[in-house]
Amino acid sequence: MVGVAEEAELSRLESQVENGGGNVWEYLCLVKKLKVRCSEKVLRHGMALLKDAKGRSKLGGEVWTLYEQVSIAAMDCRHLEIAKEYIQILLKKFPDSIRVGRLEGMWFEAKGSWTQADKVYSGLLEEHPLDQQIHKRKVAMAKAQGNLSGAVDLLNKYLEIFMADNDAWRELADLYISLQMYKQAAFCFEELILAQPSNPFFHLSYAEVLYTLGGLENFKLAKKYYAVTIDLSGGRNTRALYGVCLCGVAINQLTKGRSREEKEGSELHTLAAASLVKDYKQRSVDKAPLVISVLEQMKAFSS
Repeated sequence: MVGVAEEAELSRLESQVENGGGNVWEYLCLVKKLKVRCSEKVLRHGMALLKDAKGRSKLGGEVWTLYEQVSIAAMDCRHLEIAKEYIQILLKKFPDSIRVGRLEGMWFEAKGSWTQADKVYSGLLEEHPLDQQIHKRKVAMAKAQGNLSGAVDLLNKYLEIFMADNDAWRELADLYISLQMYKQAAFCFEELILAQPSNPFFHLSYAEVLYTLGGLENFKLAKKYYAVTIDLSGGRNTRALYGVCLCGVAINQLTKGRSREEKEGSELHTLAAASLVKDYKQRSVDKAPLVISVLEQMKAFSS
């Protein structure tokens, strides 16, 4: 995340650069460092700096980093000829660079030449089988073509090698959800919870997948993970509070007519409902009556 001080510095430099006040290189470096997506401005100011022979010479070896940054911005802005020109300059300077090779593959992607892009990436992987970025480019390419099953297969193969990559597990979970493969998505979130047990988002996502799967045991487990989410987020997670209420209602419906020992206690979802009502009355008074009405219909709250 971008810090307040860094955001202020970026805003200051951007204003200065936009008004012709200089410090273009400092601005572009900060944009790259903070991973801010402002491709049109990077393209415009970066090209101006590269066309200025005097300014370009001052960069020394860093000029090649600028060529890379502007190439990516040009692809973002669909100026593919500009991107191609700069990538060719980089290929001439660094013919065996895997970093430049990735750029070439990205250019074919941007052009929609999927076969050629895959050929570039496959060739690079033969020489550098452990390059994570190339593996991820192939996943991104499969997604871009709408081949979600192919993206799942590629990610599973990737995770066989890089099993500690939490971002990849989360991406795989999202893909499984898109394919309505909820049991597989649940497994991914289990891995993420093991890796980062204090992250409330993973507990919440796991609970939602369990609720979607349905069934008494899944509802009970989902309720527990919603409760953990509430605990980890200081009692302020609205989605988790609603989740507890929904699980409580579903459990009570499924256990209706059974002995009292088999029924799930209703205290937790009653407390969650009360917390929701209190929160809405404090932060969104006009919506509070609607929330109360919905919760009363669910028999999760009584005013």
